[in-house]
Amino acid sequence: MGFDPFAVAGLAGAAIVVVAYGANQRGALASDDLRFPLANLVGALLILSSFATAWNLPGALIELFWIAISLYGLLRRRAR
Repeated sequence: MGFDPFAVAGLAGAAIVVVAYGANQRGALASDDLRFPLANLVGALLILSSFATAWNLPGALIELFWIAISLYGLLRRRAR
């Protein structure tokens, strides 16, 4: 059983988000560190891309919110 490239991208995105969240919870990556919202943004974009071949409205909506919140965090950090 092979994965299409969009599924692989989605899996990579999920891994990025989970690793970033795990690092945050361990105290290894602060939420105000640039890498945290950036990892969440990249991860969410990759997960969202996976819906190109396996559409899921609730999943797409949560990823759009995840992207918006990540962009907010990046812009807020830049403004400081």
